Amino acid sequence: MRTLSVVVPTYDEAPNIRPLTQRLFQATRAAQIDAELLIADDESSGSEATRREIDALADEGYEVRLHARKRSQGRGLSSAVLLGFQQARHPVVLCMDADLQHEPESVPAIADPVLSARADFSVGSRNIGGGGLGFEWSLIRRIVSVGANLLAWPLSPSTDPMSGFFCLSKETLACGVDAGINPMGFKIGLELMVRCRCSRIIDVPITFQDRIAGESKLTMKQNVLY
Repeated sequence: MRTLSVVVPTYDEAPNIRPLTQRLFQATRAAQIDAELLIADDESSGSEATRREIDALADEGYEVRLHARKRSQGRGLSSAVLLGFQQARHPVVLCMDADLQHEPESVPAIADPVLSARADFSVGSRNIGGGGLGFEWSLIRRIVSVGANLLAWPLSPSTDPMSGFFCLSKETLACGVDAGINPMGFKIGLELMVRCRCSRIIDVPITFQDRIAGESKLTMKQNVLY
């Protein structure tokens, strides 16, 4: 059976943990993928609730565990993803958001190109045939997204390099670690594509959904850092 480690960086996302876990494992089991879920949580007012939910899910038999990082130990989405990848048990790792804008049902399709050795890096894309938005984006949000993709265009052939829904092997990841990875902001997928020198990149269509609970962590400061 194929194996996969799914890493989800979180910050105050406790209400989303249970539906994310249940939907993820339903999808991976149907696809005959032996998966684990690693929640990389940065300390917040919701961290204790996140821990309780993960403990309950683990008691119910889900292969889910928590890496909790205190504020004094650092914070930020990109560094949380890299910490999760380091602790992953399986040779192929996938990153997705906790807010359910990345549908857990899409995980097997995004992981498949890497699991089947057809790609070094696979990306869930809103911008290819079959992909799109499941809700209406504001004009400002559309402009920001288009601008970010245009800035990334010289660096990556992906149609959606900033989607944050991506998969690669730990072997490929090691190439980027050797080259030096800058774990700043929300650009970790693009950073890894470039630093790991991925030549075989496959975009997989996804429908990007509206956030169900909690608040977006993407701020103007993050846009400026990018």
